[in-house]
Amino acid sequence: MHLFDRRTGLNVLLDDVDVPKARWSRAPRQVSIALTNACDLACPFCYAPKSAAMLDTDRLCAWLDELDAEGCLGVGFGGGEPTLYRRLTQVCRHAADRTRLAVTMTTHAHRFTLELIDALAGTVNFIRVSVDGVGATYESLRGRPFADLIQHLTWIAQAFPFGINCVVNARTVPELDAVADLAASTGATELLLLPEQPAHGRPGASPDTVAALHRWITTYRGPVTLTLAEGDSGSLPTAQPLPGETGLRTYAHIDATGTLRRTSYHSAGEPVDDRGILAALNRLQQKDVP
Repeated sequence: MHLFDRRTGLNVLLDDVDVPKARWSRAPRQVSIALTNACDLACPFCYAPKSAAMLDTDRLCAWLDELDAEGCLGVGFGGGEPTLYRRLTQVCRHAADRTRLAVTMTTHAHRFTLELIDALAGTVNFIRVSVDGVGATYESLRGRPFADLIQHLTWIAQAFPFGINCVVNARTVPELDAVADLAASTGATELLLLPEQPAHGRPGASPDTVAALHRWITTYRGPVTLTLAEGDSGSLPTAQPLPGETGLRTYAHIDATGTLRRTSYHSAGEPVDDRGILAALNRLQQKDVP
């Protein structure tokens, strides 16, 4: 039995309570949702689709209701850049007031004004800010002043628990110490390391870069918790707190066209039509049945 507090992020697993599989929640534990493909940055390693797409707000709120009713614990809004979604505050308020879902968000943070922070306060449980390198490296990759990022991180830290995401490639792996120091100094509670994925003609993180990342992880002694994208741990020892939950029981992704996929990296998917998310989930699962 898995208990979860969306306000604090606390997870409690009662492994001495044997719940029959027939009574397990039907929805994935976590669903990421790309609200829009629009983004006002042009990061060279970005794998997000570049076609114009944006989710309908009424459909999206209905999906949140369905996920909540079927036992999903949380949704993560992304994109593109989620702050470019015109009804972002409305959707987050719906999730907070009408469901038990935890809401997280992945953002570059440069559109987080004090007004937006006030509007989202109490409706978003965790913010993930994308930070790839520091100083000149960050500015060359993200095309925004690093000093502006620090200001936005300061504002976000005053209103939300937050973590830092770092795409790891040949440019950023030498700066992991600096990124970790930034996470600690700004009050981040998590540093998520994401080896660059192949996209748009770029090969992704090389084996040498991944090996350097793994060496850095084994010597890291900082105060901020490290997390690593699933499938990128290699030989590193990782915790498996929920070994009975795998695949689509654990996680699914809905892109900005309304297509359900195993992850944002997978090409195969099922459209979420009027039958809802669970129907699309069942169709996607059946594709793996011989």
